Amino acid sequence: MKIEQPVGLSTRYKFECFDKEGNLKWVEEVPNIVVNVGLNDLLDKYFKGSAYSAAHYVGLKSAGSPAAGDTMSSHAGWAENTGYSNATRPAFTPGTVASQSVDNSAARATFNINTTTTFNGAFLTTNNTKGGTTGILYGVADFSVARSLANGDTLLVTVTATAATV
Repeated sequence: MKIEQPVGLSTRYKFECFDKEGNLKWVEEVPNIVVNVGLNDLLDKYFKGSAYSAAHYVGLKSAGSPAAGDTMSSHAGWAENTGYSNATRPAFTPGTVASQSVDNSAARATFNINTTTTFNGAFLTTNNTKGGTTGILYGVADFSVARSLANGDTLLVTVTATAATV
C-alpha cells in the first residue's frame, strides 16, 4: 500500500502603511512566490543540515515580475527599492512555530520611508545588506497594485510561513 502525503509551502506578506502622524493609510496581504534557490536552500538546510543560519531579512522591491529562477544576484524582472532610512534590511524575527505556521507578528519588519517613491512588493533573503546582491533569495511577493509611499511614512511587514499537507 502506497501512502503519499504531499506538503505545500506558502508564505504570505501583510503590509501596513502609516503616515508620519501614525494614521493607517492602507493594508494589503499578498502571497509569495518561493523561488528555486529558496526551495533548494530549504531542502539543503533541513535534510542535509549544511551551514544553517536562521538569519533572514525583508527587502522592498520596485516594479517588475518575480520568476522562479530569480536569485539575489540575478533578478532581471525587478529591482530592489532602497527608499528607506534603515541602514540595513530589517530582520525577519519569527516567533514560536505552531499549527504548521510561523510569523514575525511580534517583531514586524519596519521600514522608515525617507523619500516619496513607489514600491511594488517585498522579498525575503539571507543577507541584510541594503541594495546587496549576495545571500539566498527565499521568495518574492508583489502588491496587487503599485503603492506610493511618502517621506515620513512607516511600512510594517508581517511575513507568515506555512507548511501543511495538501
